[in-house]
Amino acid sequence: MTNCSYSFHAMQKGMRHTLSVVLIAIAVTLAGCAGVGPDYSPVEPQAPEAWNTTLQGGVNAEEPTPADLAQWWTILHDPQLTSLEQRAVAGNLDLKEAQSRIREARAMRGISSSKYYPTVDAGAAATKSRSSENSGTGTTRELYAAGFDASWELDIFGGVRRSVEAAQASLEATEEDLNALQVSLLAEVALNYVDLRTYQTRLEVNLKSIQAQQKSYELNDSRFQAGIIGELAVQESLRILESTRALAPALETGLDAAKNRLAVLLGGRPGSLHAELAISHPLPNLPPTVAVGIPAETLRRRPDIRRAERNLAAQTARIGVATADLYPKFRLLGTVGLESLSAGDLFQGASKTWGFGPSVSWNLFDAGAVRRNIEVQTARQEQALIQYEQTVLSAQEEVENALFAYAREQLRREYISKATLAAARAEELARDQYQAGLVDFNNVLDTQRSLLVLRDELARSDGDMIANLVRLYKALGGGWLSLAANEEKS
Repeated sequence: MTNCSYSFHAMQKGMRHTLSVVLIAIAVTLAGCAGVGPDYSPVEPQAPEAWNTTLQGGVNAEEPTPADLAQWWTILHDPQLTSLEQRAVAGNLDLKEAQSRIREARAMRGISSSKYYPTVDAGAAATKSRSSENSGTGTTRELYAAGFDASWELDIFGGVRRSVEAAQASLEATEEDLNALQVSLLAEVALNYVDLRTYQTRLEVNLKSIQAQQKSYELNDSRFQAGIIGELAVQESLRILESTRALAPALETGLDAAKNRLAVLLGGRPGSLHAELAISHPLPNLPPTVAVGIPAETLRRRPDIRRAERNLAAQTARIGVATADLYPKFRLLGTVGLESLSAGDLFQGASKTWGFGPSVSWNLFDAGAVRRNIEVQTARQEQALIQYEQTVLSAQEEVENALFAYAREQLRREYISKATLAAARAEELARDQYQAGLVDFNNVLDTQRSLLVLRDELARSDGDMIANLVRLYKALGGGWLSLAANEEKS
C-alpha cells in the first residue's frame, strides 16, 4: 500500500511538472505565431479607368446588377434556354467533378489543421519469450502491456500555420475554379443553343430557296418541252437547284451536333434532347441596352482572376512551410499505461507506468536540400505572380474583343439586311424580265444564287449577334453567382 501511495504521489508530481512544461510550450508557441517566411499581401488587378473599345450598339458603362449578371441569359426572354441553363448547372458532370475537388480541398485543409493538436495512440501487447540455454538461463518469460502514447509537435516557428494558410488558399482557389467552370458552362450552353436555332433558321432559308428554285426548274422544263427555250436553261436551273439541296446535309449535321452537345452539357446521353428541340423557334432578340461597368469591377469579379490570386497566396504560404524546416522541431512526448509479467496482475496499481519529456530534433546537415526547397517554392511564387498578371491581361483582352465584336456584328447585320432586300428585289425583277423574254436565264440564276447566299448570311449574322452577347457576358464574369454553385458552397 505504501508503494502504491508513493507511486501515486510521484505521478502527481510528474503531472504538475508536465503541466508547467505544457504551459511554457504554449506560451512560446503563441509568441512565435508570426511564422517564418513572407507574409502575403493581397494583390489587386491593375485596370484602366475605362475600356479601350468605344461603347456602342446599346452597350453602356453602367455597373450591371448582381442579379442581372447571375442569370444574364434571362434578358433574352427564352424559356427553353433558361430551362437548359438550369438543368446544365444541376446535371453537368464537369461541374460535379469540380464540386468533388472542393470537398477534397476541404479535407486537405482539415489534415493541415490537425497538426496543431497532439496525436494519441493506444496499444496493447502480450508476448511470451524464452532465452537460449547456451547464452542465457533458458527461462520462459511473459510480458503484458497496455497504454497510451502521445506526441505533440509545437509550432514554434509557424510552419504548421503556414501550411494551414496554404491549404485554405488552395481551397478558395478550388472554389473559384468551380465558379470559372460554371461561367464557361453557362456560356457554352447558350452558344450551342444559338447554334441550334441558327441551323434551324438556315435550314428554313434553304428549304424556301429549294421551293423557289424548284418552281423555276419546272417552269423552264415546261417551256423547253414547248420548244420556247433551249435545254441549257433547264440544265442551269437544275444545277442550281441541286446545289442548293446539297447544302442541307451539312446544315443538318451541324444541327444534330448542337443537339448532342447540349445533351452532354446537361449530363445526358447524346440524342436525349432531340425530341424536345425538334420544333424550330426563332432566335431571341437582342436587349436594347447592355451594362458592362468599368474595368476594375469586372476584373475583381472574374473568377479566373480570383483563382489566380488565391493560387499566389497559397504559394506564398508554402515558402514559410519550407523555411520552417531550417529550424529545430520541438515535441512533447508522453506515455501512460500498464505493464506486468502476469496477465492477472496487469490491472493492479503496481503495474502502472508513465513517462513524459520534451524532444528536440534539428537537421544539421542535408547538403542544402532545405534551402534548395525554399528556392523552389520562391520560384513557384514568382511563377504564380506572373500567371496572375497574365490572367489579368487575358481577361482584359477577352472583354475588349467581345465589346468590339458585339458592336461590329450589329453593323454588319444592318448591311447584310439591306443587301438581302436589294437581292430579293433584283431576283424578282430578273424573273419577271426572263418570263417576258427580255433577259437570259443566267440573270435569274445569278440573282437567285446571290439571294440564297445573303439570306443564309443574314441568318448566320443573327446568330452571331446573340453569340457575341453571350461571349460578352462570359467575359464580364457573369453566371457564377447563380443556382447550384451557391448551394454547394453553403
